[in-house]
Amino acid sequence: MKTAKLKQILLITDGCSNQGDDPVAMAALANEQGITVNVIGVMENDVIDEKGMSEIEGIALSGGGVSQIVYSQILSQTVQMVTRKAMTQTLQGVVNKELKQILGKSTSMEELPPEQRGEVMEVVDELGETVDLDLLVLVDTSASMKHKLPTVKEALLDLSLSLNARMGNNQFSVFVFPGKRKDVEKLLEWTPNLESLTSVFSKLSVGGITPTGPAIKEAMTYFKKKRSLRGLLSNDDEQYFEESI
Repeated sequence: MKTAKLKQILLITDGCSNQGDDPVAMAALANEQGITVNVIGVMENDVIDEKGMSEIEGIALSGGGVSQIVYSQILSQTVQMVTRKAMTQTLQGVVNKELKQILGKSTSMEELPPEQRGEVMEVVDELGETVDLDLLVLVDTSASMKHKLPTVKEALLDLSLSLNARMGNNQFSVFVFPGKRKDVEKLLEWTPNLESLTSVFSKLSVGGITPTGPAIKEAMTYFKKKRSLRGLLSNDDEQYFEESI
C-alpha cells in the first residue's frame, strides 16, 4: 500500500490566542488540506486556565490531531509521544479507508477479528517507520514563554534525533509567533535535522501577544509553497529538491 507523505503541524504554546484569526477554525482548514494539527500546552509551576485548556483541545480536535498538557520538565518525551501518536492515528485513518474500499463500507479496523486486527496494526507500525514526514513546528514566543524556550529547544533537538532513527525521510521547519517584525516569523527552512536551532533559539525575542490563528494560517501557506515548488520541478529535479531543502 502506497501512502502519501504525512504532513503535521506541531503547536507548542502555554496560553490563549489573543490576536487575529480563530485558531480552531484555522486548524479545521489545515485538516481539510491534509495537514494534521497537534498541540502541546506547556506549564511550569503555574496552571493553564480553563479557556487555554479548551482552546488547546479545540485546535487539536478540529485539526484531526493530538493534544497534551505537560509540565516543561517532561516536554521532551511529550513532543516525541505526541508526534508519534499523531502519525499512528493518521496512518490508521489511511488504512481504514483502504479496508473499506477492499472489504466494503461498513468494515473498519475495530470490526476485524483480533488476529486480523493485529496484522493490520503491524502494517500501521511498519508504515510509521517508513513513511515520509513533513513536520512544521510552531513555537509560542509570547512573554510568558520566555523561561520555557530553552526546554522547547532541547525537546525539538531530541525529537529530531528520535525521528531521524526512522527509515522514512523527515523534513522539519520551525516558525515562531509573535516574530520580531510581524505576527509570525520563519526561524528555520525545511531541513532533515534541527541542529541549527542551537544558535538561533538563544537570539529569540519574546512579545506580549499570542497570534495562534495567524501562525497556523502561515504554516498552511508554507506547506502550499513547498508543494507548488515541487510541481515546477521534473522528477529528477524533485529528487534533488527533496534532498537539498
